[in-house]
Amino acid sequence: MSVFAVSPALAPGKAAPYVIAAYIVFLALVLVYVAIMAKRLRSTERDLEALGREIGADRDDERDEVAA
Repeated sequence: MSVFAVSPALAPGKAAPYVIAAYIVFLALVLVYVAIMAKRLRSTERDLEALGREIGADRDDERDEVAA
């Protein structure tokens, strides 16, 4: 006979609140992670837009110098 079968950690009916709590904590952690990644994505997109504007301005300056 197995040790686990003789002495379970919790009775089957009493484990449900702990399982529910574990799922809630896991879901909260996933939501926090997604929120952090969304914030970082917005920051990166702003940086890319600024870089694109800067590159576009540099190209316009070079065209003006070549035309002159």
